[in-house]
Amino acid sequence: MNISTILDMAAEAFGDRIGVVCGDERMSYTELRETAYAAAQRIKASGAQYLVLLDVNSPAATVAVFAAAYADVPYVPLNYRLTPTEINELIERASPAYLITSAELRAKIQPRDDMTVVDRSEVLAEQAPEDAPPPEVGDDPRAVAVQLFTSGTTGKPKAAILRHENLMSYIVGTVEFAAADEDDAILVTVPPYHIAGISSVLSSTYACRRVVQMPNFDAAEWLRLCAQERVSNAFLVPTMLQRIVEHLDASGTKPELPALRALAYGGGKMPQTTIARAMQLFPNVDFTNAYGLTETSSTVAVLGPDDHREAAASSDPYVQKRLGSVGRATGAVEIQIRDDDDRPVGVDVPGYVFVRGPQVSGEYKQQGSQLDSEGWFPTRDRGWLDRDGYLYLEGRADDVIVRGGENISPGEIEDVLLTHPAVADVACVAMPDEQWGEAVAAAVVLKDGASASVEELQTLVRGKLRSSRVPQAIVFKDALPYSETGKLLRRVVRQEFAAT
Repeated sequence: MNISTILDMAAEAFGDRIGVVCGDERMSYTELRETAYAAAQRIKASGAQYLVLLDVNSPAATVAVFAAAYADVPYVPLNYRLTPTEINELIERASPAYLITSAELRAKIQPRDDMTVVDRSEVLAEQAPEDAPPPEVGDDPRAVAVQLFTSGTTGKPKAAILRHENLMSYIVGTVEFAAADEDDAILVTVPPYHIAGISSVLSSTYACRRVVQMPNFDAAEWLRLCAQERVSNAFLVPTMLQRIVEHLDASGTKPELPALRALAYGGGKMPQTTIARAMQLFPNVDFTNAYGLTETSSTVAVLGPDDHREAAASSDPYVQKRLGSVGRATGAVEIQIRDDDDRPVGVDVPGYVFVRGPQVSGEYKQQGSQLDSEGWFPTRDRGWLDRDGYLYLEGRADDVIVRGGENISPGEIEDVLLTHPAVADVACVAMPDEQWGEAVAAAVVLKDGASASVEELQTLVRGKLRSSRVPQAIVFKDALPYSETGKLLRRVVRQEFAAT
């Protein structure tokens, strides 16, 4: 089944319902489909083998997802924050291309003979004639639907492949068709090149929920837009939720968002203090932590609203701790933890996280499938499962600090440091050490007006963990480096300690 089926079903069931909102622009599902039809015809006429998007959130991004599916070519959204050199290197790997962009970003693109560049305004202005036959859509579920370039933090970005069958398995397995009321709306703040942005478009269209797009995140503007559009659902990365909480606390105001019912977050580690405070500020909102990867077509584990409330209300430390987990596997996937020898481990034993299920692609262009003989995908995340199946993440496998042959998770040290009342944010990384090979270093952000000494923080860690976990060096920072999708850029933090 082709993902274009999702828009077909929405347009046929609720054609007049508004599907996308961005600023003053509004498109019904019928208009969205007709615009995607027209774009698909132009893609086919151009001879392009990829539809590339270089743009912020806009209705053109939603059109592009479905236009590529109707034209039976991969949809390739690019990170518009990259340098021109990086962008053009990626375009070369996704050519011949039909490229949709904006006037502001067009200057970053080098002309190519095998590329057709169009402005998003052109795409949105054209609709297929009412009597025009629908595109002949491919029926191969194994065809590539989306090609997403990874962040490339340790080398050139890899091109992750998601096939129509992967995405449809995720959508059909997690969303009920037409489940949303006509007034329901989701506010999307993640960029279109992030898997969460794509899955929001697909799942919301399948649910027939209005998608409100926000091109650039700002906490005050997010609150204003939520109120104006009577947003019922939202997805945020942890840093965004933290900024909203800080904005509300600093302004001393209470959010007036009576329509907001559900708020999902994911894409990075959420400090327990932040989510606990957010639940106080939004007491009538259902919070969900969603863990997933590009290679898994989005969510594979969920900490649901009942889990949040139970953990927040419990006096049992074992249950309270769940607020720091990413929940349990969805019904569509399995999760397994393995040791360094690739053997499954028991409960509460840390190791490498593996996932398996029909939505899991685990495939890269050129490198091929990364699934093992039994269909398991190595996420490269480290974590453990408790006795009730809740997954706790320690960080990326590459983030592990190896001190004298002992593997140390930065996450366990960060969790301890975050218990200090003065600490707002922290990142622990490896630093060179002549005796041990690597030692623990920490970059710490203090709360406004708060203070703490290096010795005080070291004593805190020493009192709760083994001495090998005590940071050898601590620096205080105004802020930590994060990507626009909420990922902590540990490589940037490591560079500061590399010459120490």
